[in-house]
Parts: sequence; C-alpha cells; structure tokens
Amino acid sequence: MDRIRLDKWLWAARFYKTRSLAVQEIGKGRVLVNEQPAKPARELTVGDLVSVRKDDPPLEVRVRELSGVRGPAVVARRLYEETPESMAARERAAELRRLAPEPALDIAAGRPTKRDRRRIDMLRGK
Repeated sequence: MDRIRLDKWLWAARFYKTRSLAVQEIGKGRVLVNEQPAKPARELTVGDLVSVRKDDPPLEVRVRELSGVRGPAVVARRLYEETPESMAARERAAELRRLAPEPALDIAAGRPTKRDRRRIDMLRGK
C-alpha cells in the first residue's frame, strides 16, 4: 500500500473516532495536507505533512506509515511523527494556560443583585 485516503488514515491514526467525523472536519477546512486544504478522498503518501486543527495550536504531523485499519493506540501512534515545531508550540500553549489567571476570580460577588443592576442601568443612562 503506497497511498491511502486522507479520511481513512485520520480515522486509523485515531485523530477522529469515526470516518464521518474526519470527513466533516476536512470539509470545514480544519485539516491541511502539505499546507493546503484537502478533500476527504485526497491520497496520502509517506512523508506528507498533515496539520489537524482540533485544539489550539494545530497539531502538525508527518506521515510515517499508511494503514486503513484502526488498531490499538500504540499501533496508531506509529503511523505519524509530530514535528518539533508542533511539539514546541503545544508546550508553549500548555505553559500559557497553566500561568493564566483563573477566570472565575474576576467575579468577586457573583451575579449582580437587583440593586446593582439598577446602578448599572443608571450609569449606562437607561
């Protein structure tokens, strides 16, 4: 096997739970092959660069092996190799998320009371 459909490979590599989900995400433009938009029937070869935008930042992987069969996660992990740039970007994003302040800390007293809403309305000129 020297070529395989993109949607089938994404399913076999366990990026998506079903092939139909892979097709939907490809159709939305969230999957790029060699930095270009692709269609589900696009044929992949070993060495292609696939960018999957499931999270932020996108995951960029290089195709190492081709398989049309969905196997265990250990086997699926051997189908691709993440690029060093992608790993560095994911680590930076994880560090930024870890250092970011908790959003709930901005809400000191919860929802505004009726009295607070009246004051807000007065400030806004209503």
